[in-house]
Amino acid sequence: MGKTWTHEPALISATEASPPALDRDDIDRAAGQLRNRIWRTPVIRSDRLDELAGARLWLKAENLQRGGSFKIRGALLAVAELAAAGSRGIVAQSTGNHAIAVSLAAAAHRLPATLVLPANAVPSKVQRIRESDAEVLLVGSTLADRLAAVARLRELHGYDVLDPYENPHVVVGQGTATSELLDQVAEAGGRLDTVVVPIGGGSAIAGACLAAAGRDVAVIGAEPQNVPAFTAALCERQPVTVVPQHTIADGLRPERIGDLPFELAHRSVAGVVTVPETAIAEALCAAVLRARLVIEPAAATALAAALSHATGSSTDIGVLLTGGNVEPGLVASLLTDRPDEAPLH
Repeated sequence: MGKTWTHEPALISATEASPPALDRDDIDRAAGQLRNRIWRTPVIRSDRLDELAGARLWLKAENLQRGGSFKIRGALLAVAELAAAGSRGIVAQSTGNHAIAVSLAAAAHRLPATLVLPANAVPSKVQRIRESDAEVLLVGSTLADRLAAVARLRELHGYDVLDPYENPHVVVGQGTATSELLDQVAEAGGRLDTVVVPIGGGSAIAGACLAAAGRDVAVIGAEPQNVPAFTAALCERQPVTVVPQHTIADGLRPERIGDLPFELAHRSVAGVVTVPETAIAEALCAAVLRARLVIEPAAATALAAALSHATGSSTDIGVLLTGGNVEPGLVASLLTDRPDEAPLH
């Protein structure tokens, strides 16, 4: 497993200052607005994963959410706000899941949408967007490429930009997944020491920090060792652009953490685990073979970090399995290359 970056405070307390724009009350309001519009996905336990972790894992199965990921939460809130303001259409950039969610939310409001994805986006994610009658533009391989395309489309069509990281409705919407996880564990008679969420552009970690405020639970981030954007930002005390290497966790490819997520999370996050590619692959296989859960590599990154973090440090760990939009061929190849009972490292 890769390096773990940690700092104090290890727990988010009731006195921890949040940026003035957003707080835990916003998460609660968002949850009310989303009621009956999303699915309350189950929290799943697995004896075999617990044995592997040496701790109790509570898995929030957002891979079973509408659109295949937790991103529908923020997209529904943000698109509803834009529609109420008289939007002519939506343009957004994404590595995949945010684009799927925006396409579904825009279709619900009968708004046209154009989604900008990297040229090597996962084909099944592109297909899912097109099934919602949204337009897809595939450009370049970097965040800068996608942002430039979004700016051109905004100028051309007069559409509203729905940013996956800087929009506050997106952040609080994503935070409702962690809030639900905490509530569901409490309803089952448990109490989490730690919540682990994956980090791409930062909406998940920012939302998790807001949702966990005052609950005395540590929030741990997980990002690919090959794209350590948040770790670099913490070291530099501001968002910076890293040079990305290839990662199978396509949902965690943004090479720069968003400004708003960084502001919300950098003082509250208890640590960040950078996860090597082999551990991401092994965790994905473990989810399938030990818990019968099909998850995408981004979600597997959080599971891998939880398995690493569990060793001697926590008893009850919540894991946000953010999505399940994975290419069947990738799952098949990973399972073929690794036997069921091979140990994870």
